[in-house]
Amino acid sequence: MGGVSEGPSAADSLLDTLPIGVIILDTGGRVLLWSPTIEDMLGWSAEEATGHRFVEFLASADREADPALGIYGELRRGRVWRGFLTAVHRDGRLVDTQSQAALLEDADGEPFILANVVEINRLRAIEHDLAALDALFDSSPLAIALFDERRRFVRVNKALLALHNATNDELIGRTVEEVLPSFMSREISDVQSVVLETGRTVIDMVMPSPDGRGARSVSYGRLTDRSGKVVGVSCTIMDITERRDAVQNVERARQRLMLLDDVSVALGDLLDVRKLSRALARALVPGFADYAGVMLRSEVFQGDELPAAPPQSGVPLLQLGVAAGRTGPAVGRMLRAGQDVALAPDSFFATVLRSGRPHLAGSQRELLAATYRGDPKVQAALDLDIHSLLCVPLSARGIVLGLLVISRAGEREGFDDDDVALTMELAGRAGVSLDNARLYAREREGALMLQRSLLPQRVPSPPGVRVAVRYVPGSSGTEVGGDWFDVIPLAGGRVALVVGDVMGHGLRAAATMGRLRTAVRTLAPLDLPPHELLRQINDLADDLAQGPEEPLMATCVYAVYDPSTRTVSLAKAGHVPPLLVGAPSAGGERAAELLELPSGAPLGVEGVHFESVDVRIEEGAVLVLYTDGLVETRGEDITDGLARLSGRLTRQTAGGRPFDIEDACDDAIEMITPHSDAVPAQADDAALLMAQLGGLPDDSSASWTFPAETLAVRRARHEVRTTLQRWGLEELTDEAVLLVSELFTNALRYAHGPIGVRMVRAGSLLVEVSDPLPDPPRERTPDPDDEGGRGIQLVAQSARRWGTRRGPAGKTVWFELSLPHCPA
Repeated sequence: MGGVSEGPSAADSLLDTLPIGVIILDTGGRVLLWSPTIEDMLGWSAEEATGHRFVEFLASADREADPALGIYGELRRGRVWRGFLTAVHRDGRLVDTQSQAALLEDADGEPFILANVVEINRLRAIEHDLAALDALFDSSPLAIALFDERRRFVRVNKALLALHNATNDELIGRTVEEVLPSFMSREISDVQSVVLETGRTVIDMVMPSPDGRGARSVSYGRLTDRSGKVVGVSCTIMDITERRDAVQNVERARQRLMLLDDVSVALGDLLDVRKLSRALARALVPGFADYAGVMLRSEVFQGDELPAAPPQSGVPLLQLGVAAGRTGPAVGRMLRAGQDVALAPDSFFATVLRSGRPHLAGSQRELLAATYRGDPKVQAALDLDIHSLLCVPLSARGIVLGLLVISRAGEREGFDDDDVALTMELAGRAGVSLDNARLYAREREGALMLQRSLLPQRVPSPPGVRVAVRYVPGSSGTEVGGDWFDVIPLAGGRVALVVGDVMGHGLRAAATMGRLRTAVRTLAPLDLPPHELLRQINDLADDLAQGPEEPLMATCVYAVYDPSTRTVSLAKAGHVPPLLVGAPSAGGERAAELLELPSGAPLGVEGVHFESVDVRIEEGAVLVLYTDGLVETRGEDITDGLARLSGRLTRQTAGGRPFDIEDACDDAIEMITPHSDAVPAQADDAALLMAQLGGLPDDSSASWTFPAETLAVRRARHEVRTTLQRWGLEELTDEAVLLVSELFTNALRYAHGPIGVRMVRAGSLLVEVSDPLPDPPRERTPDPDDEGGRGIQLVAQSARRWGTRRGPAGKTVWFELSLPHCPA
């Protein structure tokens, strides 16, 4: 017979999935034909079944009312019979079937009954599969369309209809050429043809949306039936407009970073005001703006001391640096390179110069209102089709040195708020460079002043810690160095102790020291381990350096002391080793020992590995941090200087005298002062920091560990409330319990492990919540109908400060609350 094929494709047909049995009965219900499918379904062969009444193969419940007679009665009335019957398999088990029967006549006009039988279990499985497919098709957030072999729509889901703003009738039976714009339908039709012919899947093909404003990711695959016959093409569509915009934003951010780097390179270590002005303008054109101008106050380019008061109205600025994307008479009239530029007192240029705040003019009408009527500079700007102008202050140390004015023309997109922030950053860097150039002729005074101003003006005394510091400039008399120290109070009474040394001398070393110290102070509140903080600083080496020809090279030792545990964690970057003067012995003497830490390399060296060391501190021990200028002398091994310093520290307690860190600092500094008999005068500067370390008062900390279960939240709140009442901090109870509950619930939601809570009472109330999940939480602004997402936002709004840090096995989220009667 024709139409029969052999092989895997034929065996894998839909009929194999849902086999239909055929039975022919006479009007008395006797079996005339018993198909092979029925044999497989019930186990009785055709020879065994033929001639028997069909009721004999049914379960007892169905035998009592002979179904054949009932079926025949229905069929005689001209109806098709459908129903459910329970048959008995040859092995005795029951088989539920669904049947359909029709009354037919043979060639002699004799009636007979033709019945089709399907096993219900297989039928229901297929129905479930189809129902699941329909549900998935309709509920998918992806737009899905199915096309036949002629590339016509045969089925679409709701997401696709919403994406195209169309109805089902508008799409079904049509091709993409009939429903989409020609600029995209031709390409889609070609892709469909290739998929149909080759079977090659097309994944993530990016195409514009029909309105041309969005972007979509389209994927195509060929559809075949179980026999391998091609029946059409499937298509899934995902709207990636937001993803495209995010990629564009990332690229834009990268371009901004490149611009910052280009400007930094252009400015470099230039110390001439005119060269700096020209370099700044040229670095911005044409990549960031079409026109740029740098206007400075006369005190800047003349090298005079800047007055503290804002410039008087009517005093002109000098246009020192200009750049333009095109040339011509109008450009010359607008920029006026090398000429004095008078500012109208009521113009936004004068307002920026007085206030130090930027101004963005986003229309030509605003440009016309910027100065007096008929100003040739403004008319030239209009002739050049300038439509967006940004004026930002060039400032240094809080004083406005001049103005940076940039503009865009033609079809170029206008400036926005992000451009204002970026330009302010650029102007801030340029302002510092301009001021450094102004001070170059008086480098000694400027560098010394900068050195003194960048060092801490007041050293704090955190709970349980007494600190004494000294700084001695080098004896050269012409330059100062880059040594510095710092004491940074941290959350929960902890304190960071820092001593560093920027290699080199003079203004650059002092300025680099200031940036380095600022970077350390900025990162310290993040609660990074000492080695991680040094690594972060090392990653910023290029930004902290003066320029590519003078890379950052500095040594540093960073220590964090926790008085609640009396543990100090230290790490160093190529620095001289710290000294620890131990607690007094029975006789009152103290021993000084060098703390051998993994050295690391100086900051600025790539590929450096830093490592922290934790040291348990006895009550009253003294940690001594210093720079090499205190112990290093030309012609002498540094170990001799270290031994000399240790001897001076230990002799402070000779005879049982109490150890006074102020006296000990003075005694140590005597090693390098000119009147010292032991050592000649020292050319290098030196910084010294001594910290006498103690613990917090008893019952100043409490900690608990809870299992990751819902009931633990109530226990945590109870422990926090009870502890605060014991400490007499009832005023903080409601706020602390609320924030602990938020952080605990957040940890409970995402972490699967024990959750720790710790409180420390020092200069403020520190509360920590720890869990095994290493990923830090993110503060975000939830939508009004969001059920969650407000915990971290609540902590950020309510706490004095908050943060997160990683630990060896997870993270810790902490916040601080001001104690009653303490300033926030």
